[in-house]
Amino acid sequence: MAAPAVLAVLAVLGFALLPAGPAAAADKPTVTLSASQAGKGGSVTVKGAGWRPDALLMMLVCGQSEPGKGVVGGTNSCANSDGRAVTTDKHGAFSRKLPVAEPPEPCPCVVHVATVTGEKQQVDAVLKVAGHPVKALPEQAGGGRLTVLTDTGLEGSSGLLTWFGAPPQRKLEFTVGNVGSAPVKDPVFQLGTSHGVFAPQWEEQQWRGTIAPGKKAQIRLPVELSAGAHGDYLVSLKFGGKVLAEQPWGVGRPWGVTVFWILLCVVVPAAVFRIGMVVVDRLRPNRRRVVRAGRHRTGRLAELVRRLPQLRLPQGAVEADRRARAPRASHAAPTTRTKPVGGTGASGGPGADAPATSGSGAGEPTTALPWFTPDTDPGAPAGRLSAPSDNSPTKGTT
Repeated sequence: MAAPAVLAVLAVLGFALLPAGPAAAADKPTVTLSASQAGKGGSVTVKGAGWRPDALLMMLVCGQSEPGKGVVGGTNSCANSDGRAVTTDKHGAFSRKLPVAEPPEPCPCVVHVATVTGEKQQVDAVLKVAGHPVKALPEQAGGGRLTVLTDTGLEGSSGLLTWFGAPPQRKLEFTVGNVGSAPVKDPVFQLGTSHGVFAPQWEEQQWRGTIAPGKKAQIRLPVELSAGAHGDYLVSLKFGGKVLAEQPWGVGRPWGVTVFWILLCVVVPAAVFRIGMVVVDRLRPNRRRVVRAGRHRTGRLAELVRRLPQLRLPQGAVEADRRARAPRASHAAPTTRTKPVGGTGASGGPGADAPATSGSGAGEPTTALPWFTPDTDPGAPAGRLSAPSDNSPTKGTT
């Protein structure tokens, strides 16, 4: 009797200690809308719970999306200009109104809520935008599904050309695994690069190979930015419409371009100034050549004058010229002194103040006029026209 009673008590206690249901799983972020349908220009209240405390979230109205498949075209399918940011409270909850805008892609549409910083979390809630076109989602080929197994990294370094503004290049390295039920052959990834608050610019990159179900593969994809890019960039990896990983990339400033422009601003003005000075030197007259030419002409003329013979005028021409000058001299000066030919000179002798007489002798003045020709004087006697010689009759005697 005691044994059955003990067993009965243990059974009651066991049923009492058993949990009423399976263990509650960890809370996941959730999003609810105040209305499932709204038109353009209206608004809906978005409420969330289960998020990280004090987390910054972004709310967007996106097209070509479903909660189970995510946003197919990424944030390019969302109305980014009408999005709203919200911060969760200490319990991970939030509530805020979101204006309804037509996304750039047709519906089905959702309200996409995702974390901005920290661990990646995102939730989609169905929203029907009244009056917006609807189009079926594109079918995904195959049943394979890839996921990133390791952290991503950028391989490579900048060269000398990058320092002068060449496009920076890297290789994004990551490892993916196929968690689907079908192999994935030659998967096409999308790489996006964004700078600051701008949306990423997506570019398709195809990897050659096949990933069997349950297998993994290491993949390297080239990433290239535009020429002269610098600053903080974010490289995003997307496959099947979902963002698999994000990798920050800090690009240094191309200082070589700055140095080039500084040298250009210094060298070009100096070269222009030098060319201008050469042109001015070529166009203006050469003063040295002009001075040298003038000196040569003056020297030649003086040499020519020295070589001309000193012509003496005939005596008759001299007497006629003296008679013509006598009246003019009498009006100009009362007395005229001449150097005596033979006397005591300055000692005051008899011939000191004797006037000059018109006679032949060595003391008679002679005038040399190279430009004068004897035949032009009507009073000159006919005779010899050349320079007088030693036996000339006009030569004075001693």
